[in-house]
Amino acid sequence: MTFFASVLFVAAAAAEPSPMDALSEAPVFSETATAKEMLEGCRAMVPEEVEIRGHINRRSRRGTEKSAYRYVLKRSAKGTELELTDKGGNAVEVKREGRIADTDVTWSDLTLDYLWWADVRFDQEKESETAQGIICRVLLLKNGSRAIRIWIDKRTGAMLQAHELAEGKVVREMFCTSLRKFGGRWAPKNIEVGPPGAKYRTKIVVEDVK
Repeated sequence: MTFFASVLFVAAAAAEPSPMDALSEAPVFSETATAKEMLEGCRAMVPEEVEIRGHINRRSRRGTEKSAYRYVLKRSAKGTELELTDKGGNAVEVKREGRIADTDVTWSDLTLDYLWWADVRFDQEKESETAQGIICRVLLLKNGSRAIRIWIDKRTGAMLQAHELAEGKVVREMFCTSLRKFGGRWAPKNIEVGPPGAKYRTKIVVEDVK
């Protein structure tokens, strides 16, 4: 699965604004925006040329650390590269299928590749639900047997939450816990990922964007 997304393209800043801070700005979407227009606006949050550095930690709900890694994500015209290292600085194999190492994170969570899926529609069941107290437009994205539901802040275009679905049931969740602004774009800085009700959660943190 995914997340954020929008997922991860944010800048370091002295302050740590909350998602609510973005609501003071003029909306980037009209009230009549189509599902495709909403998705295109969310994709615009993802720079075409960027290098993102951060860390991934898997912890119990009580805060006990189970695993920790550092990552470097590079996007360019040549494609997307993802490098992962452990605490000792040793390279860790990154697979495009399944979970990355022993975390709850997948390739899609870090690269947001599902934002380029062609099959997109409004999710009538979840339409106008809130995420982090913000009213969102909710989209359903499909690609073959895969399905992702995403919540987009209709004022900023930032993706605030995502669910991976299997046979209509939520099997993985991603949600943004803080936002920052990067080059005029609002996007998550801290993201938590994991199955519903799981004993452990994995946190993705963006530290630097070039």
